[in-house]
Amino acid sequence: MVAIRIDPFTSNDELNELWAEAWGASNKRDFSGVLARSLAHLGAYDGKSLVGFVNVAGDGGVHAFILDTCVHPRIRRRGIATRLVKEAVNVARDRGAEWLHVDFEAPLTSFYRNCGFTPTEAGLIQLTER
Repeated sequence: MVAIRIDPFTSNDELNELWAEAWGASNKRDFSGVLARSLAHLGAYDGKSLVGFVNVAGDGGVHAFILDTCVHPRIRRRGIATRLVKEAVNVARDRGAEWLHVDFEAPLTSFYRNCGFTPTEAGLIQLTER
């Protein structure tokens, strides 16, 4: 059974390993600054192994933002991401957020709608070259 933990302050090694599997990310990152500033972050654990993650960033006021929702590819399509996002909704509400935003690409529309989000207009500017 996969357990959802709130604010587990997962190690950089665990997050980098999950990022490599879930996103194909090869660059190691230091997540300590991100986690320290989050309104909340949630980890999905299969035993002691981190297999899923979602971050809830806040603006210090009434707005919060879902970021970096991911699940290890070997256990996708088992409802883990849905559990993570729905629990993140509850935690954000409990911590004072009145609005919860999420940006996503078109293939994830039905996933986020099933999690309770409604479509809105949004804008995006890439600030770095790829």
